[in-house]
Amino acid sequence: MIAGMVYAAIAALGDLAGGVVVLRSPLSRTRRGLAVLTGFGAGFMLAVALVGMLPEALELKGGLTAVLAGYLIVHLTQHALTPHFHFGEETHGEAMTSRRIGVWALIGLLPHSFFDGVAISSGFLASQELGLLIFGAILLHKVPEGVSLASVMLASGNNRWRAFNAVGTMGLATVAGGVLTPWIPPLVSWGLPLAAGVAIYVAASNLIPESQHEHSTPVQGAVFAGVLVYYLLALVLPH
Repeated sequence: MIAGMVYAAIAALGDLAGGVVVLRSPLSRTRRGLAVLTGFGAGFMLAVALVGMLPEALELKGGLTAVLAGYLIVHLTQHALTPHFHFGEETHGEAMTSRRIGVWALIGLLPHSFFDGVAISSGFLASQELGLLIFGAILLHKVPEGVSLASVMLASGNNRWRAFNAVGTMGLATVAGGVLTPWIPPLVSWGLPLAAGVAIYVAASNLIPESQHEHSTPVQGAVFAGVLVYYLLALVLPH
């Protein structure tokens, strides 16, 4: 239980790291590295979600429905209720005339970030090995996520302090998910299948399409490398 909380807090630092990349460093120097990280995280998270989390979720009666619900929750908050969001750097500031767009991007990401923490904590409740795999998958996409939110905040006219606060708030949502999961019975029972649906969405509908924008061998190869590393880790871990 404690491990899930601790690892959720560590994962939240990835959001802050992504925000710092945007606020303190010339992003042009790190854009290719972020693209490769996004591709690797997409492959790794997709493998964790489908091979590691989904079988556990299907053992529960109604687990598949919960997976679908988790998938739809992210789609609703990121694309149906928010006016603008995509993973990666936002550079079209001239098209974003309202600071509220950045706020809406934060609102859209908060449920997803909360379920990042739920996923880590639920994974550790199932087994230490699954918890570590889920933690790794989530940590890999946290930096691009922080880059996304910070750049949207800046492009929509918000200052650096507001952008950093937004990224910090997103990280706190992950911590909250990790801390609350063991104490809320519905999350103990249904947290893993819900988180599996969220992870499938993030991997297949956010990260994979984002990596497809980069027509380069390193980025596309990173997707397959992420899947391969998952299987290698699964072989190394005892269960």
